[in-house]
Amino acid sequence: MGKRERYEPGTFCWVELATTDPAGAKAFYTGLFGWEAEDVPAGEATYTLLRLDGDEVYGLYALDAARREADIQPHWLSHVSVEDAEAVASRSRELGGTVEGGVVDVGEHGRFAIVRDPSGANLVAWETRAGARRVNDPGCMTWNELQTREPERMAAYYAELFGWKMEAQREDANLAYVVIKNGGKSNGGIMPVTEPQGDAPSFWLAYFTVASSDDAAAKTQELGGRVYAGPMNIGAGRIAVLADPQGAAFAVFAGETDD
Repeated sequence: MGKRERYEPGTFCWVELATTDPAGAKAFYTGLFGWEAEDVPAGEATYTLLRLDGDEVYGLYALDAARREADIQPHWLSHVSVEDAEAVASRSRELGGTVEGGVVDVGEHGRFAIVRDPSGANLVAWETRAGARRVNDPGCMTWNELQTREPERMAAYYAELFGWKMEAQREDANLAYVVIKNGGKSNGGIMPVTEPQGDAPSFWLAYFTVASSDDAAAKTQELGGRVYAGPMNIGAGRIAVLADPQGAAFAVFAGETDD
């Protein structure tokens, strides 16, 4: 099983859902992945811990009024383990990125900063000792992928920000994909976006392992979600890009994973 007690700096360690309908989202994801939901107080708000067989795997919370007024749509937000959130925030600014709201202290849980890369994608730099208690198993996070029209520029940005190594994969001299390596291990990817999508910014797409991408896509539709792409075969397995009923995009993967 993909049990985890700690994460090396630079490793994707957590994802959480910001949504306009926590109750609806809980019903959808518990039905799709078998997660168990527990609401816990978080100041004046409520944070929902999502567990799989008792292991904390993800979080969920309601978008506040200010974000809704700013037209922030429901989304999954990927987290990277770091040693110093303040240093990462400062370095992001130096590299042309921005930081939303500065560095936030969350007591015993650590500190975090929401950094936005120059192409508009948000990522959390999380200074913490822990993260998801399980990864790669069915119902767990297995991959995080940046969808961007500026893959080479963003690869350079993140290499400087987190010390990631980038392995470019090319087809007929064109960049097809970038595999992100951290500490010698595959840690995510960068997907060049070539199809026109209006002015939509870049974003990080979280992948969850499933036994069958086809079954997950069918179940998503049954539960009121949408299928954006696939299911389709890739070299390592079979994927589908989906969305929950509130519009938050995510992907599923069926294939071999690491422990």
